[in-house]
Amino acid sequence: MAGAFPRHEKSLEALRSRGRYRQLMPREGHDFASNDYLGLASSEVLRAAASDALARGVPVGAGGSRLLRGNDAEHQRLEAEAAAFFGTEAALFMGGGFNANQAIFSALPQQGDLVLYDALIHASTHDGMRLGRAETRSFAHGDTDDAARVLRDWRASGGAGQVWIAVEAVYSMDGDLAPLDALMALADATGAVLVVDEAHSTGVFGDMGRGLAHEIAHRPNVLSLHTCGKALGASGALICGQRVLIETLINKARGFIYATAPSPLNAALVRAALQELRQNPTRREQAWAGIAHAQDEAKRLCGLDGFDSQILPVVIGDDKRTMALAAAMQGHGYDIRGIRPPTVPRGTARLRLSITLNTGAGVITSMLETLARELEARS
Repeated sequence: MAGAFPRHEKSLEALRSRGRYRQLMPREGHDFASNDYLGLASSEVLRAAASDALARGVPVGAGGSRLLRGNDAEHQRLEAEAAAFFGTEAALFMGGGFNANQAIFSALPQQGDLVLYDALIHASTHDGMRLGRAETRSFAHGDTDDAARVLRDWRASGGAGQVWIAVEAVYSMDGDLAPLDALMALADATGAVLVVDEAHSTGVFGDMGRGLAHEIAHRPNVLSLHTCGKALGASGALICGQRVLIETLINKARGFIYATAPSPLNAALVRAALQELRQNPTRREQAWAGIAHAQDEAKRLCGLDGFDSQILPVVIGDDKRTMALAAAMQGHGYDIRGIRPPTVPRGTARLRLSITLNTGAGVITSMLETLARELEARS
């Protein structure tokens, strides 16, 4: 008998046949898949913070939206500390980076404005733009000259509103860095606002892990987003910038107004993570030692080069071959995941190697030795 949802079943079968079917998998083997870059997620630092917060009576749940009874003192302490740490007028704590990007791009750019975005910007930014009223145009990945060209064309065609330039500091699937100096110069020259998603740079890059944009974050035409579920080891997101923009989000962002507030306990954990960044530079130093080791070994053992960050993409191309290689590496005890379209452009399916403090130098080397053998066997 046919199922109740034949079109859905057909769609899923098409994904299976193309090697694009997704399924949940347990976390097994050595961690080369997570974004827990500083190893904080399972750390004694956050376990102790949770115990202390519960002993202080910090609630586990918020009980409502921030604008109802869900606004807890821990939320406000975190926001004040985050604004001071990241060097901005104000900060807003939200449930996650995806929700935060949706809020930014649906509520801040207005009708008649332009969101000028990098072609490889995150899916959450696309969803926010779809919900917003501004016009949107992309520019070639990492190409400030192309961004300037697109902006000029928009002005020449009659565009007169505010321009918002949307980029990621570290791109999540390529691991490369945005040309922030050039983009900031473009924003200054054209009166644009630079919106920097620091999701994969927070905790890893910048003075005390304050991100790649930390030296410009205080400027009135910069808005930054720091997610709390990656290097900070907890969950949630902090939008940091001018107070007027934060207050606009509080008043107009539907994903903030109508959502139950993040757990106050989680806010306490993020506060502890920020304190760890301030007080323990050794953690970042150890992380960068591992990153440098992985980059060197990837070149020596696999001939892979040109990496800028803790994210090492190994582009395979074919979806099915990528997933077969990922499965082989998992079988050897290494948790490595395959990334396929539409997450990455068609024809660029890849393994995404994430280097964290959860794996030591010896494990990194053994993983890359195994990967080299698997790549050669499947060439």
